[in-house]
Amino acid sequence: MRLTRYTDYAMRVLLYVGARPDRLCSIAEISRAYGISQNHLMKVVHDLGKAGYIASARGRFGGIRLGRPPEEIGVGAVVRHTEEGFDLADCGGCIIAPACGLTGALREALAAFMAVLDSYTLADLLTRRDDMLGLLMAAQLNPGPVVDPPDLVSTQVDEATVEAKD
Repeated sequence: MRLTRYTDYAMRVLLYVGARPDRLCSIAEISRAYGISQNHLMKVVHDLGKAGYIASARGRFGGIRLGRPPEEIGVGAVVRHTEEGFDLADCGGCIIAPACGLTGALREALAAFMAVLDSYTLADLLTRRDDMLGLLMAAQLNPGPVVDPPDLVSTQVDEATVEAKD
């Protein structure tokens, strides 16, 4: 299973602001810390805000923070919110799907994957908060280039893999 870049960014935002419960964070500082385009983060933050995961304060001294306690933010729920679909294979368009065992196996694998994510909250992911903050501070002192991908969806198969199969 491969999650989209959008979900990756959403989890990074939640981890960043969750590690700083005592203050508001800006999209610009999150962008710098992770080397991610501010434009992409704005879309993600807006969506997380609409869903209640993030609360924002406008104005000169505004920013974002968690919209609810980290113990109430389920990782599985965030993934379900940010992912568009969970089709691991294109079984719907396959003629043998009704008789194929792969469909059931993939459904079972996805259920197991989501059950593991459902067993974690954001608070569980923040248990090493001090280590995380140290790494983020180091990244801000030595920033890399800001990555500005053309879209927010990761590709499932790269071109080299396609060429190797031809």
